[in-house]
This record gives sequence, structure tokens and C-alpha cells, in this order.
Amino acid sequence: MTVPVASISEGKVKGCLGTDLDGQQFFSFLGIPYAKPPVGDLRFKAPQPIESWQGIKDATSIGNCSRQRDIMVSPDVEGSEDCLNLNVFTKTLPEQDSTLKPVMVWIHGGGFFLGSNSTKLYGPEYIITKDVVLVTINYRLGFCGFLTLKDSSLEVPGNAGLKDQVLALKWVQRNIKHFNGDPNNVTIFGESAGAASVHYLILSPSANGLFHKAILQSGAVLNSWTRSNFDIFDLMKFIGREVNDEKEALEILKAMSEEDLYILQEDYLNTKPPGGSIGPVIEKPNSTAFLTKNPFEIMISGDYNKVPMIMGYTSNEGLLFSFANKLFGREGRESSEKPSLEDFIHPEMKIEKGCPTSKVICKKLEEYYSQEENVKNPFMLHSDYFFVAGIVGSAKIHSKTSQEPAYLYRMSVETNLNLMKRTFELYGLPGVSHADDLGYLFKYSVSPDVEMGELETKAMQRFLNMWTNFAKYGNPTPEGTDLNIIWKPVEEDSVNFLGIGSELTLQTNPESERMTLWKDIFQLSPATAKYL
Repeated sequence: MTVPVASISEGKVKGCLGTDLDGQQFFSFLGIPYAKPPVGDLRFKAPQPIESWQGIKDATSIGNCSRQRDIMVSPDVEGSEDCLNLNVFTKTLPEQDSTLKPVMVWIHGGGFFLGSNSTKLYGPEYIITKDVVLVTINYRLGFCGFLTLKDSSLEVPGNAGLKDQVLALKWVQRNIKHFNGDPNNVTIFGESAGAASVHYLILSPSANGLFHKAILQSGAVLNSWTRSNFDIFDLMKFIGREVNDEKEALEILKAMSEEDLYILQEDYLNTKPPGGSIGPVIEKPNSTAFLTKNPFEIMISGDYNKVPMIMGYTSNEGLLFSFANKLFGREGRESSEKPSLEDFIHPEMKIEKGCPTSKVICKKLEEYYSQEENVKNPFMLHSDYFFVAGIVGSAKIHSKTSQEPAYLYRMSVETNLNLMKRTFELYGLPGVSHADDLGYLFKYSVSPDVEMGELETKAMQRFLNMWTNFAKYGNPTPEGTDLNIIWKPVEEDSVNFLGIGSELTLQTNPESERMTLWKDIFQLSPATAKYL
């Protein structure tokens, strides 16, 4: 195979060759810009389309990620504000084959302040064996991606990072055919904050028509951490500046170097509990708006981008909190002290701390999670509050308000491919951790190669087949496959789900006792009464 060159609408890009899991070669195009660099006057603002270029742009090395400190790759601060780029991986190019392939667009997680599309984290070597075109994107994180101001004249209404994702999807619609991808068969998929991003794209009018299927792994908009409670004046108070209005605060932030801005972000977020400190918001109506209505109300109304969906979670998502300090690169983000039970009351419930309703909720939580059997898993409450209840609730709502199928899964398989358990040596703790599923879809090249035994191989192939079957057909288990199971979507009167363990099993009503508890809790506030 010769060095690949693709002609796209903005110019030509030169890629490189890779070798997949089966030993076959594929084409990689890395770090392709899809928007103008969001620097200078464009800092914090909605992204602008990329301009054309002359000559052949080199696309043989990974582009910048949004500035961060990600110890999954390196303990050093890396990245740049100039980070709006994507990668494309394909088996064939148009001059070799005129057949257009299903497209899968990966949106990384990381709490809206961490993560990237790096091939060190998300190597394409597994998925590319299934004859799809894979796109992995970077988007702005932290303050650069999610600063929000109320003064509409300042043109910083929030959600810039989600608007980056929309622009990347528009790039896919415009250009993916030049990589043998089918713009009329695009599946967006992501994990954690990436899954929440996928869910927001489903709900956003600005993403209408840009994708046709969606996979949400361990994240949904009903999760408490997916909405920001950022306050610019609290940030100004943190740095000891008295400001009179948002314009003055914005000028202070725009005058900072990107290094100083990142240090401020890191120091500030260190003082906040996990989740909700920076991220998506409901915007006031504006010319660049991504979301102007409450996500839950959009779901209930049925006025959203209706596409087939896969949603799911791992058997012990809360193990995330056992390695959070190390993963986030600083001590103190997760307090060593036991959190108050009031910290597990969803902010959307609008329950005042110490009020009678708050005390009722805390009593319910104490009585259930202190039971002898439940104490054996110290992260069960974290799993249910931060992930499971919102994911199951979202699947149930979509099954009622959309004619398209919503498939639900629960992952419990444990092998050497379980990414977080292997990386952080969590072997003494029960269940499958948040992000453990990533090791079955992507090659993670930062840690030593995994010894692939029979169960690893079988489990990986199941994941790859179901995910890419869904991308191809809208059905993860179509007839004629060797999966030997029919994955039924959630129905209005039956919460069907697929158990992804050492075997695949179809079951109903996941974590039924715990979800009944959370349903009772949510019903104590009118705002969340229909969450489950």
C-alpha cells in the first residue's frame, strides 16, 4: 500500500498506514483540523468553520488535545487551545473501492475537562477489522469549552465544546465520502462524558440530520454530573478579584495566557466536588444555541432527534471513585472523608439541605445502603447515584417517547481487557469499573499488551460485532450472526436488557430493588418525579 492522500473539500491531506488486530493494513489520517483555531477573540466562543488550504496538509501525527493533565498518558500538562481536529481510519479509499462503509464517530469522555482522541488511548486496531470507517474527535474542555456567561452581548452563552462536536459532525457529512464513509449512515458513540455528549446531541436541534444511530456507554443527561453549576463570580472571588459585571470578568480571563488559564482552572476545580463544576448548560436563546430547554423536558416531549440507541452501564461504575484522585492527577478531588448522604440528592430535585424532605431521602439511603449485603460493595451508592439510575431512567423514557428502539445493557464480564481494573490494579474490589468496557473496543497502547486468552477474544469479538452490527443495521444482534441471542429493546411495560457477562443473557428489570428505591426518591420532587 502506498502513502495515502485524500482530497477533501478544504484541500488535500496525506495520511499514513497502520496494521489492525488481524494483521491487515489500513489508512490513518491524523490531526485533520475541522474548525478555525479557537484562540484570541474566538476563545470561549462558538467554533468557526475551517478555511481551505493550498498544497497537501500532513496528517500523519496526532493533533493537539484540549489543554489538560491526563496521567493516563502523561503526568505533564499537555495540549493547546488550538485543538479542534479529528482522526479518520479506513480500510479503503475511493480509488480502490466505490462502496461506502458505515461511519462510527467516537466522542471521548473525561468529565468535560479531560480526555482526547489520541491513538494511545483509542487505538483503531480493533474496530477497523469490522469494515467500518472510524472517526475520533477532539473538542474543547474545561473553561475553554464550557465557560458560560449570562450577558448575551458577550457571546459566551456556553456549550462551546458541544458546538465543536456539531461542527465535527458537519465535517463528517461534508467529507467522509472521500474516505469511503457513508454520510447517510453515521453512528455517534461515546463513554462517560462522551456518552452524555452523545445524549445531548440527540436532544439538540443543532445536530438534526448529522447522525443516524447513537451508543451511550456509562453516561446520560439525567446523571447529576452532566449539567454545570458554574458561577463566574465565584471564580473571580477565588482569584481575589472584585468585579462589577461579567464583561470585566471575561476580560480578565481573555487576557490570561493559555498556561495561566489552565493553572487557574486546575486550582479552582480542585476545590469543587466531582461533577457539575464545569460542563453543559441550558442556554438563553441565541444565534449559536446548542440547547435552550431542560434536557428532561425535551426527552418527555419527544421533540428530539429520534434514532436507534444503545445505552448501558458496568456492574460497578462507582469503582471510578477508588482511582479518581490518581486519574485526575491531584489529591483532594475526592475527599478521604465519607461524603454526606445529602451529597447524593440530585441537584435537579431542588431540595434544600437539612429540610424535612432531605432528611427523608437520607434516611432511605442510609437504611438501604447500610444493609449487610450492600456494605460489601462500598461503591454501590456511587454507582447508582452517579450513573445507573439516570441511564436506566433515560432508556425507559426514550422507549416511551420514540418509535426507534432503545437497547439497554449491563456489562459484568471480567477479563484482562478490563481497562481500569488492569491499569489501576483494582483486583480486590467487586464488579466491573467505569470505563472497563473501553478495552474491548480500542487498543490502549499506554500499558503493556494484554495476553489474549479464549474469554478475552470471545468477549472482544462480541463487543465489536454488536457495536458494528448496530452501526451497519441499527440492530446489534441481527439474524444470521453467531451471537446466538436476540437483544430485545426496552419496551414500555418491560425493561429488557442484555447482560454482557462471560455469556450473553437477555434479562428484565435491572437492579430492580435499587431502581425502585431511586424511583421513590425521585418522586419526592415534582422536577424529577418521572426520572424513573
